[in-house]
Amino acid sequence: MSEESILPLAAVLVSAVAMVLIIASYRYPNVREGWSVLAALAKFGIVASMLPGVMDGTVYEWSLSESLGIEFLAGIDFVLRADPLGMLFAMLASFLWIFTSFYAAGYMRGLDEHAQTRFFASFAASLSTAVGIAFAGNLVTIFIFYELLSLVTYPLVAHNEDDEARIAGRKYLTYTFFGGGVFLLAGTVLVYWLTGQAGDPTVAFESGGIAILAEAAQADPAIAQAAFYLLIAGFGVKAAVMPLHSWLADAMVAPTPVSGLLHAVAVVKSGAFGVARVILEVFGPGLIYDLPLSVPGIGEVGLNVPVAILAAFTLTAASIIAMRKDHLKRRLAFSTTAQLSYIVLGLSMLHPYAILGALFHIPAHAFGKLTLFFCAGAIHVETHTDYVSEMAGIGKRMPLTMSAFAIGAAGMAGMPLIAGFVSKFYMLIGSGSMGGGYWIFASALIVSGILNIAYLWPVVYTAFFESEDRHDAKPLLEFPPGGKRESYFASEEVATDGGNPSGDRPHDEGQPQPADRDDESEAKGAGTPAEPEEADERGEPEATGEGDDGEFEYAVDRYPSDTDVPGTHDDHAEGHHDHGDHHHGGAPPGGWERYKPFVESTWLMMFPISVIAVGAVTLGVIPDYAVFLDLATYIVEVVFGVEWAELREMSWAEALEVMNE
Repeated sequence: MSEESILPLAAVLVSAVAMVLIIASYRYPNVREGWSVLAALAKFGIVASMLPGVMDGTVYEWSLSESLGIEFLAGIDFVLRADPLGMLFAMLASFLWIFTSFYAAGYMRGLDEHAQTRFFASFAASLSTAVGIAFAGNLVTIFIFYELLSLVTYPLVAHNEDDEARIAGRKYLTYTFFGGGVFLLAGTVLVYWLTGQAGDPTVAFESGGIAILAEAAQADPAIAQAAFYLLIAGFGVKAAVMPLHSWLADAMVAPTPVSGLLHAVAVVKSGAFGVARVILEVFGPGLIYDLPLSVPGIGEVGLNVPVAILAAFTLTAASIIAMRKDHLKRRLAFSTTAQLSYIVLGLSMLHPYAILGALFHIPAHAFGKLTLFFCAGAIHVETHTDYVSEMAGIGKRMPLTMSAFAIGAAGMAGMPLIAGFVSKFYMLIGSGSMGGGYWIFASALIVSGILNIAYLWPVVYTAFFESEDRHDAKPLLEFPPGGKRESYFASEEVATDGGNPSGDRPHDEGQPQPADRDDESEAKGAGTPAEPEEADERGEPEATGEGDDGEFEYAVDRYPSDTDVPGTHDDHAEGHHDHGDHHHGGAPPGGWERYKPFVESTWLMMFPISVIAVGAVTLGVIPDYAVFLDLATYIVEVVFGVEWAELREMSWAEALEVMNE
């Protein structure tokens, strides 16, 4: 049942209005950031007010032609509609923006960042376009907001205004605005043409797929197949599906609040959300399965199979790459690439259980990954440490932060009692129930879960179970197998490579060599080691491959911190708040100072970290009481046209047959 309402439009516009107020209040930081919090609360309130009606079957809709009498395009209206799938994304983004607003204020103040007004205004505009994507009622409307999201987030990606940030920003626009936009527009045009051939051109979303598109696809299957893959590619760019993924890691030069909400929730989730719209409400699982693709040497396969294979490859390959990243935010970026492909894989398997798991993984990943990014940002603000190899013993300095990090890491790995376990469990059930060759997708899910532990557990391990003066680099695979030579500062002649002193053989060819850092060294990108001539005069060993005893080289390479990038803080370094142990990466002289929980940083940062981490646990412990699981279940019911209790008893073939009827 559709009901005309201004609420979807209000949910989109509230943060757009806040953007204007933020700019107008640029002279008053407290007022400026207050507008961000008020807008976040108002946006969530508006979205939440529609939830009861949506769960009862009401779709709230605002149309440009119906409300203002303005024709948008020939035969296509500009429509905002709050349906179950849109509510899932809108509820998530609006709820998490509340806590990100507090966190962003603490982060930007903690680093005394420049251009804070521009930052908060762009942030508000980004949330406005994200909710526009959630409530878009057709492919044209979602295309408009999809492109706007790329434009308004560019200032956030390029915020640092140095060469690295500008290059990352241009790459971001090239991939998401030009590349993704062209694919999406081309697919939209083909869908409009196909439905027009059947007599009634339309690009409006329909639960279970556009009915007239199914008729048109039978008459012209090649065009329908092309439209499907173009739409998947267009949304797959923001979902960071390989080989369209490299922009995401480079975009980590942005401030951590941007990396958190926009690159773990709004931007990347808009891509995964778009894939859900295409599979569930444009083509529909039935048409995708019944419109086979002829593969030479294999025969006919469903349109979903190539998408599922690509997603399975992405989640495995990205997890392996993440293991090799010493820079924490880049490690989390490749983790995001992998986790987004869980969603794409679950959707493309077309099984009700797999679809349910994929939809629930949207909020499950958001809570877990936002926790991890928030923790990485707090570490950066308080200790200026960005590399895993420099975090030995940091659990003493930031106990609550690293405990929250452990919770987020467990969720990403799919450990029980955390949200990620529930979503991945449903996807495993779905892939197992499919039978045939679909077992390979279940294997990919299991292998990737193991890899998640492999690249996230070392962060927790080095923080809590190693000390500043006794640690090694064995968890980092960018070093030779088994780790480089002894990195302990003690005098024992012990080495992890079998005890060979550094003088017995030259450095391993092609491996990064240890180098001390100068506080003014030029960074060549996240994860780029400093050159040997950049050694400082802080009394640390020279970059000669030898330790304090002259026998062994360090296993922990010395990399420049993000804070050393010229132009990042140079313009506003004076007056920077000194937390007492701020330095440029790694433990300060004398080791980490021991702090009690909740006092390791400001409440503006610790409050959001605590709430989001608790949310990740809540979604895992009592998922039946979480609104997101109810929404995901209801979406599956609407798509297949069967109550969940009945749907659980059906085979996959029976469910598709009922849906097609």
